[in-house]
Amino acid sequence: MHRLLAAALTALCAAALAVGAALGIVAILGATPEQPNTPLISYEQAQQGR
Repeated sequence: MHRLLAAALTALCAAALAVGAALGIVAILGATPEQPNTPLISYEQAQQGR
């Protein structure tokens, strides 16, 4: 019975640690600022004179 209780507590602690790590990663990713979507190369549009 003692081993079953130890295994259950270990599984519970591992699950809580995994959930905490996942929430921490989501919080870190949500805290980063949005990067501007500017192109590195821009091409001039050719003017078609008629």
